[in-house]
Amino acid sequence: MFKLLKTVIKTGEATKKYPFAPLEVCEDFRGKPELDAEQCLSCGACTRACPANALIMETDVKTGTRRWELSMARCIYCGRCEEVCPTKAITLSQNFELAVTRKEDLYEEAVFSLADCCQCGRPFVARKLLEYVLDTLAQSGVTGEQLKLRRQQLETCPECRRSNNMLDSENISHLRYLEEEL
Repeated sequence: MFKLLKTVIKTGEATKKYPFAPLEVCEDFRGKPELDAEQCLSCGACTRACPANALIMETDVKTGTRRWELSMARCIYCGRCEEVCPTKAITLSQNFELAVTRKEDLYEEAVFSLADCCQCGRPFVARKLLEYVLDTLAQSGVTGEQLKLRRQQLETCPECRRSNNMLDSENISHLRYLEEEL
């Protein structure tokens, strides 16, 4: 009996005192995803990469906003959102104590404003994403008239860009061939 008691004392504690004492997690632990809305471009890369569809991004044209939402009930903590984010706006924290008493607390959201089309005035792209692309072009050496032309192209929605190309007779070579046959 004393021999068994001596072995137990030598062994020490085999279990952690959690939840009565904080639990230390390793450095690369994948816990709750955290969004830094100031860094986020609202590009949607995280929503496309999420295998569990825990991230959604909805565009509301009437209010001119884009809403990003994370559902902690669906998240599988795989880290794909963190990997694909171009600005490192999403990071996996070490927070793992995520129990809530209300279902609404399982959702986090951020709202971003949209830029309007320079021709039709409809909102179509996140303002931060547009500015990011224009800043990247400026840093890559595009200046003057080229940058102004690129800005005009980027600030035009796909529908207006498509109709501009359709009205430009130089870009439509198949019409020339149709007219020659008639």
